[in-house]
Amino acid sequence: MGAWLSCRLLWLSTGLAVIGSLAAAAGAAETPPNVLFLFADDMRSDSIGALGNPAVKTPHLDALVRRGRSFTNAYCLGGNSPAVCTPSRNMLLSGRAYFRWKDFTPPNGRRGELAPGDGPNFPLSLSAAGYVTYHHGKRGNTAPLIQARFDVNKYLANDEAERRSGEPGQEIVDDAIQFLRERPKDRPFFLYLAFGNPHDPRVAAPAYSQQYQPERLPLPKNFRPLHPFDNGEMTVRDERLSPWPRTADEIRRTLHEYYATITGLDHHIGRLLHALDELELTAQTLVIFSADQGISVGSHGLLGKQNLYDAAMKVPLVFAGPGIVPGVSEALVYLFDVYPTVCDLVGAEVPQDIDGRSFRPLLRGVGDTFREELLLSYRDVQRAYRDARWKVIRYPRVNVTQLFDLQQDPDEIHDLAGDPAQQTRLSQLLERLAALQRQFNDDLPLTVPHPASPAWTPPRE
Repeated sequence: MGAWLSCRLLWLSTGLAVIGSLAAAAGAAETPPNVLFLFADDMRSDSIGALGNPAVKTPHLDALVRRGRSFTNAYCLGGNSPAVCTPSRNMLLSGRAYFRWKDFTPPNGRRGELAPGDGPNFPLSLSAAGYVTYHHGKRGNTAPLIQARFDVNKYLANDEAERRSGEPGQEIVDDAIQFLRERPKDRPFFLYLAFGNPHDPRVAAPAYSQQYQPERLPLPKNFRPLHPFDNGEMTVRDERLSPWPRTADEIRRTLHEYYATITGLDHHIGRLLHALDELELTAQTLVIFSADQGISVGSHGLLGKQNLYDAAMKVPLVFAGPGIVPGVSEALVYLFDVYPTVCDLVGAEVPQDIDGRSFRPLLRGVGDTFREELLLSYRDVQRAYRDARWKVIRYPRVNVTQLFDLQQDPDEIHDLAGDPAQQTRLSQLLERLAALQRQFNDDLPLTVPHPASPAWTPPRE
């Protein structure tokens, strides 16, 4: 009897321990993760070492890529102003394409350059889910009406001074680390750190700039001295930062500044990730890294982001943290899909009636496709369509069309629009472009009755 009772008690205690472990695991699973969203400014999708760039030095972002899931076809939809950062950040935080804002007139009187703070948005959704929300970022060309909805809403003391300090990202990271040490412990946090780097002016301390030899930096594969025709925005501020025609030495000088600034930003991001480790928060924190858009820096004879080539509209996008299956996805996604995706991941209510859609299954390693096609747009001068393989760019003001086979030509070097064998395909893709325009409420005609000449001569400066 004694032996039987001992066995019975052992079985009971073991069963209770198992039940307790399962309950604890369930409780842990129900605890939403913290969210740290690191958002760069003007950062190309190919400007992280672990994503295939052997020239740039980004050890901390490389480590994040290795433990996370990267998206190689993440896009900013585009912009309705030359400062593409403004619509990009508004779309990111609202989940809406900028075409939805046509009738909104901000205080400065310029229509369509700011999204209203009404309706669902990132800070409101996570606040409703119990998060303490924190924003710190650049002041100019951003989303102030939505950012005002964060519990803590901070701006750089001076955007220009910060960019010239030689320590890109330090001010934002210093304050974020202080917040993490002093944060409320009874609520998860959502930190949206909207850096102003590596946007120009690009100044990096010697510790970062001396890691590079400018003369040895490889040029972009699609480098050319001049863009072959007038794309409708040839002399915008960004394009005047270097003389025409672009020379190899000038682009290498620009790349040196660009990469050194990224290395400096990477250093300070590393400090923040180390603080997560010290505070034992890494295992329970979802870390996201992305950027508002890319930038040309010599690709196609251009410098800025006022175009629809992949160098300008494709961005890095990395998720790492609890529940994220490491790997790489080639699925087509928009930046404004990030907002509903994070809501879906953390158990917040997924917003309805927005353009963004959750790609949570991809982060769990389920499936390999998401959107079948994308619309890209720049002001009233450029429209583009891409699917898993093909991309067409239309310039209605000058009646120019480009067609690229991204499977065979990922750098968009060989324009196939004039190939007789591709004319049926080209017509079909232009029809899909027009259909997507209707879907997004974009009413720009793809053909004008009296197109201008595509010929372009650089100004004499």
